[in-house]
Amino acid sequence: MRGRSDVLEPAILGLLHQTPMHGYELRKRLNVVLGSFRALSYGSLYPCLRSLVEQGWIIGSDSPSAPPHALSGKRARIVYELTADGKEKFQEILSSSGPATWEDENFDVRFAFFAQTDTETRLRILEGRRSRLTERLETIRQSFARTRERMDEYTLELQRHGLEQVEREVRWLDGLIDNERGNDRARTPGTGRPAVVDTPHADDGAHTVPADTTEKERG
Repeated sequence: MRGRSDVLEPAILGLLHQTPMHGYELRKRLNVVLGSFRALSYGSLYPCLRSLVEQGWIIGSDSPSAPPHALSGKRARIVYELTADGKEKFQEILSSSGPATWEDENFDVRFAFFAQTDTETRLRILEGRRSRLTERLETIRQSFARTRERMDEYTLELQRHGLEQVEREVRWLDGLIDNERGNDRARTPGTGRPAVVDTPHADDGAHTVPADTTEKERG
């Protein structure tokens, strides 16, 4: 349970740092903008929101408008926004770059807010992620070499597919790291992001920048 909160909390703080939102809109943004949360339910979202309120990082206030899916006469929805402590907490999250930020779901969330992260921190996270995946790649290769003769053709193909996924993401990370290390001309002015990066497709199992990220979200 805590593992999901560790991913949800920074994602919520990051989205509310951009603009206040009610729960319905926030859930929709989490599901669309952050691919890791396609299956996010209200049962996961609202306990996390309550926890953030209790910690003093966000505050909720009634909005006069009803949510678009509500029937006439339903009570006003609550709009959530960051407190001063919440803004400070989000900046603390943006400056962190330890091993937890390299893991699969955590990396997705941190990458979604890279435009607001300084270059040095971005580099540490990207290099840490590459190091972690390089270790994983070696483990998969060794396992593949040891067991391939005992595998049927479908299991063998599945192993090969997993190997190619990790290899593809390592190449993607190499390109991002090269851009961060000094190819300023390859960046879109004012966004801090590479102007052109060969990002893997989501259905390859690799990480992508959300396609519907707005200019406001990038800034």
